[in-house]
Amino acid sequence: MEAIHSTWTKPRIYSAGGFFIEDFDILTTILSALKWREKNGTIKMITDSTGLEFYESRGMCGLWDSIETTLDEIPDSVNPEIFWAAGKLYALKSQNAPAAVLDTDFIVWDRIAFDSLGDLTVIHKEEINNDVYPDIHHFKMKYGYIFHPDLDWREKPSNCAFYVIKNNALKEDYINEALQFIDNTASGDTLTYMVFAEQRLLSMTAKRMGIEIKEFSNLERLFNDGEKYFTHTWGMKQQMRDMPELRYDFCKRCAERIKKDFPFFIENMERIEELRDYL
Repeated sequence: MEAIHSTWTKPRIYSAGGFFIEDFDILTTILSALKWREKNGTIKMITDSTGLEFYESRGMCGLWDSIETTLDEIPDSVNPEIFWAAGKLYALKSQNAPAAVLDTDFIVWDRIAFDSLGDLTVIHKEEINNDVYPDIHHFKMKYGYIFHPDLDWREKPSNCAFYVIKNNALKEDYINEALQFIDNTASGDTLTYMVFAEQRLLSMTAKRMGIEIKEFSNLERLFNDGEKYFTHTWGMKQQMRDMPELRYDFCKRCAERIKKDFPFFIENMERIEELRDYL
């Protein structure tokens, strides 16, 4: 099955004044793409012109079967501070289901039995915590916007670091709901609005359409050593920024794994300045 990676550079440019990708994220991107191709099929990168320039300058374009710059078309009205992951939604909008949506910091280590999956399978569901997933009255929307009356606000959100969506009608309805929400946001914070648009609306839309959501794993397994099929570094990134020794150890282990499993990519890695301390 084809997987989708995406990189929208505007949020990083907005917050940091220039686009960059940290060393540990470059390494997980390499492993994520190459492991997917080794075990599960093709993968494409959907980015913008700035992202393409970054990957080209570091000899990384060969990681993917193809690269598209569709995210150049994201409207300027989309606030990159509030909707920092909107690029994933626009990337999926440009594709047809079935598709696997995969964050660049998420690694699938083994083969997936795609034939056994339902219309939607997510890495795991999330609990409804009011600080992250508040109720309808929290959202400040433009005048005239109405949430779909059949959305179930009790439905648990889906973590979207990795999911497989097979039903194209679900994909269309989900993206339509999410982009309408983004377009009609009057103001918002940098957490609750984005996770509502991406993670909560996916579950809500599936529930509204009568589609069962299956899970690959659960939080307990993902946060202990018993999970051998998936690695997601999201919760570890700030620790690596704060702890140089942890960062070096993680990056060194990633680099060694790439050299072991994909020796053909060693020459490419040597061109990447951010990785030279780990080679």
